[in-house]
Amino acid sequence: MIFQKDTPLTPYNTFGLPAIARRLAICRNEDALAQWLKANPGANPLLLGGGSNILLTRDVEQPVILNRIMGKKIVHATQKEALVQAGAGENWHELVNWAVAQGLGGLENLALIPGTAGAAPIQNIGAYGVELSDVLVEVQALEMATGKRAVLSAADCKLGYRSSIFKSSHKGQFAITGITLRLSRPPHQLSTTYGAIQEELSSTTAPTPDDVRRAVIRIRQSKLPDPASLGNSGSFFKNPELPQDVFQSLKSKCPDVPGYPLPNGHTKVPAGWLIDRAGWKGKRSGAVGTFPKQALVIVHYGGGTGAEVWAFAQRIAEDVARKFGIHLEPEVNII
Repeated sequence: MIFQKDTPLTPYNTFGLPAIARRLAICRNEDALAQWLKANPGANPLLLGGGSNILLTRDVEQPVILNRIMGKKIVHATQKEALVQAGAGENWHELVNWAVAQGLGGLENLALIPGTAGAAPIQNIGAYGVELSDVLVEVQALEMATGKRAVLSAADCKLGYRSSIFKSSHKGQFAITGITLRLSRPPHQLSTTYGAIQEELSSTTAPTPDDVRRAVIRIRQSKLPDPASLGNSGSFFKNPELPQDVFQSLKSKCPDVPGYPLPNGHTKVPAGWLIDRAGWKGKRSGAVGTFPKQALVIVHYGGGTGAEVWAFAQRIAEDVARKFGIHLEPEVNII
């Protein structure tokens, strides 16, 4: 891999924020990355995929490696299902489109999520009733410290709500190079119970994975900004999961608060609703604001810095905590 010096990272983060990588290389080959990691123990590189879930608040002194390990294929198939392997650098939405075109089901609800396949297990991406954990079989990776290959099962990854070992106990310890997914073949069991999807498909009898994919795309395009035209990283905060007593206390103050019961007895409350009710929806401060159609999305209008975005986000979180007693946790990785 060949490193370039003092490279602007603006094209490599969907917020479109200015930052400089002191050293940056593009990796298209797992072997090359393995050799580099082995030869540079302790280098602690920052691996970037689509840059859709990071907030760059400063220049990056550590080596930056753009993960562009590509390739997607069906590696095994039965009458009922197929195993698909994808390189970490594959664009996620294009992978969804490809899978649907192959007649496979399981990814259609995750259409139009920005980023790459390698980032999907880090966040355990999810939308409209489906999470990556529903289809993930294993993750192929390299140990950062040694360059040795590792295979982690879905259980090893300990996937939770927008969480995994890659964000917690093993943060920075693995470079993900690929993923394997278990997808369905016809007849499919589609997830269409989410309200907005039900509405979109109300006139469709016997919907297909492609029908669901198209519905999800329409929904997302109607309520979320395109990072290509307005800098953002999608949902900035996680939806808080509240113990029952905390939720009931909130409901006594705000009877109209939406809540979604979870198997563990907690209740998930939309962070966007809390931010909206706190008066932040559509609010702007200089180059930063919340998207007028969705308060959970913080947007960068241009000309700002990551520090400004982070300060704005912290003001939102502090106000929500003051008004509702609820702590909002960033879904975005702060760098």
